[in-house]
Amino acid sequence: MRIRQLPEILVNQIAAGEVIERPAAAVKELVENSIDAGATSVEIEIREGGKSLIRVSDNGIGMTRAELVACLDRHATSKLPGDDLDNIVTLGFRGEALPSIGAVSRLIISSRTKETPSEAWSIKVEGGKKSDPAPSSHPSGTRIEVRDLFYATPARLKFMKGDQAEYTAVKDTITRIAMAFPLVEFRLINNGIQSLHLPATAQGDFLDQRQDRLSAILGDDFGINCLRINAVRDGVTLTGYAGLPTYNRGTSQYQYLFVNGRPVRDKLMTAGVRVGYMDVLARDRHAVIALFLDIESQDVDINVHPAKSEVRFRDAAMIRGLIIGTLQHAIHAGARQTSTVLTGATLNAVRPVYSGTAPSYGGGLAEPTYPSYAPQNYTPTFAPIAPTARAESHPGALIEQDNNDYPLGAARAQLHENYIIAQTPDGMIIVDQHAAHERLVYERFKAQMAAGGIPRQGLLVPEIVTLEDTQAAGLLKHAGLFASLGLDIEPFGHNAIAVRAVPAILSGRANVQTLLRNLADELSESGTASKLEEKINALLSTMACHGSIRSGRRLNADEMNALLREMETTPNSGQCNHGRPTSIKLTLKDIERLFGRT
Repeated sequence: MRIRQLPEILVNQIAAGEVIERPAAAVKELVENSIDAGATSVEIEIREGGKSLIRVSDNGIGMTRAELVACLDRHATSKLPGDDLDNIVTLGFRGEALPSIGAVSRLIISSRTKETPSEAWSIKVEGGKKSDPAPSSHPSGTRIEVRDLFYATPARLKFMKGDQAEYTAVKDTITRIAMAFPLVEFRLINNGIQSLHLPATAQGDFLDQRQDRLSAILGDDFGINCLRINAVRDGVTLTGYAGLPTYNRGTSQYQYLFVNGRPVRDKLMTAGVRVGYMDVLARDRHAVIALFLDIESQDVDINVHPAKSEVRFRDAAMIRGLIIGTLQHAIHAGARQTSTVLTGATLNAVRPVYSGTAPSYGGGLAEPTYPSYAPQNYTPTFAPIAPTARAESHPGALIEQDNNDYPLGAARAQLHENYIIAQTPDGMIIVDQHAAHERLVYERFKAQMAAGGIPRQGLLVPEIVTLEDTQAAGLLKHAGLFASLGLDIEPFGHNAIAVRAVPAILSGRANVQTLLRNLADELSESGTASKLEEKINALLSTMACHGSIRSGRRLNADEMNALLREMETTPNSGQCNHGRPTSIKLTLKDIERLFGRT
C-alpha cells in the first residue's frame, strides 16, 4: 500500500487514544484548561463515572467567538508564547485535548469573556464534526460538556471499568490538582450529589494554605502529623509536607508529587522519597507525603508524553539529592515526634475494668459490677491502700527524681520489664525500651561506619558477573559510589564486571551475582543505586536488634534515665529500625479525659 495522509478525524481519534484514555484523563485536561484560564472556582459534574456526562464549568477569562472555533483545531493553543517548548509555564500547551475529546464524544462548549458581558457563544462537536458557533446566554467564563465519551470509538468503551472505579479515578485526579492550587475552589458532583467541595484557602502564607488544603483532602490527622518541607538548592525550590515516619500507609498511593504545579508520577522522585525514609520505615510501609518541586522551565522537560505525567530533569542527580537530603533533615529535626494517631489509639484502647452502677459514697462503696465475660468464681483483687504508710519499692518500680524538664521527661517506673513510664511537665510518655535502644545502637553503628568508612573484604578470586552491555555500563558509571560503600568493581571485557571486594559486613552473607543484578535492575528502573546501602543498613539493623536491651530486662532508675537522655540526642529516635514507634505521649488533658475530669 502506498503512503497516504490519514483523515483528520482518524488522526484525532488516534490522538484521543493517547491523551484521553479514560474519563479521568478528560477531566484532568479540562480542569487544567480552567486553571490556565485564571479560574478561581471550578465545578465538575459527572454521571456514570464520566462515561455519559462530564461537565466542567469555571469563572476564567472565557473565549471569544473566534477563539471558540480555533480551540477545536489540532495544536491550536494560547499557552506557548514565542513557540518555545523550553519555556512552558502553563499546565496545558499542546492544543490536543479539546479536538481529541471532540473526536470521540458529543461536545458542547459555551463561553463568554469578561470584556464582552452581552456576547456569549456556544459551539458543538459530534464525532469530530463541528458546527458553526451560535449565540448563547452563558455567564462569564467557560462551560464544557462532554456526553457519551468514546461513543465514536466503541472498542475503547470495552476497556472502561465500572462506574465506581471511573468515579474514583476522577476524584483522585481532581484532588491531586487541587493540592497544587489551594487558592482555587473545587466542587465535584457525582450523579447529582455533591461528593467533594474544597473551598479556596486564604489563611497564612502559601505553605499554610497548602497545609489547609492537604488537611481538607487527606484529613486532619495528616495536618497535625506532618513535617514542613521548605528547601532551596541551585535555584530549585522543594516545598510541601512529609508525614511522620510513624504516620504511614500500606501502599504508596498516598504519595503526591508535583513539578511546577503539575501532578507527576516520576520514578526518580519516588525513589528519592523511598531513600529519604529508608532508615525509619519498614519495607512494607510507605510514607504519606506531598512534595512540590518548582524549577526553571528550561531545566525540566515536560514534553515527554501526551499525558504530561512524566518529566525529565536536566540535573537528575541534584534533584534526587535535594529530595533525599531535605527529607532526612526534616525527619531528623522531628526525630522524637510520633503520630498523634498513636495517642488516639492508646486512648481508645483504654477501657474501664468494670461497668454498671457507680459507687455510692453515702454508706460505703457499692458492690462492683463484674464484666459479663468473667467466670462465676471471679474475685477482683485490690491493692492495699495505706495512706499513712511508706511503701518500699523494688528497683525500677518507683523512681524519685526532681527534674522532669527533659523533652522525654524523667523515668518514674518500669512496667512488665519492657515499658518505661516517664513524667513530663504536661503529661507522661510511655517508652518501649527494646525498640528505643535498638534505634540507639543502630545509629551508633552507622556513625562508626561513617567515621571509619565501610570496611571491605577482598575476594581471593574476583567474581565475574556477565550482564547486558547497558547494565554493565550503568554500574561502572557508579563505581565511585559503590567503592565508598565497600564494593569494588571494574570492567572485565565488553559486558562483564569483575568484583574484587565486597563490604565486609556482607562477606559470606550476599550472593555477589544476585547483588549486582539487583543493583543493575534498580539503575535501569530509577536511575539510582540505593539497594547496596539499604542492604548494609538492613544488616546493621539486624545487628542492632540483637545487640539492644531485650524485653524482660529490669532496669534501674539510672539506666532508664540514661536511655531517655540518649534518645533525646539520637537521630530518628522516634521510631525503631522497623518503623515502629519507640514512645507514645499522653498529655495531662488526655489523662484527665480518661477519668472524666474534662
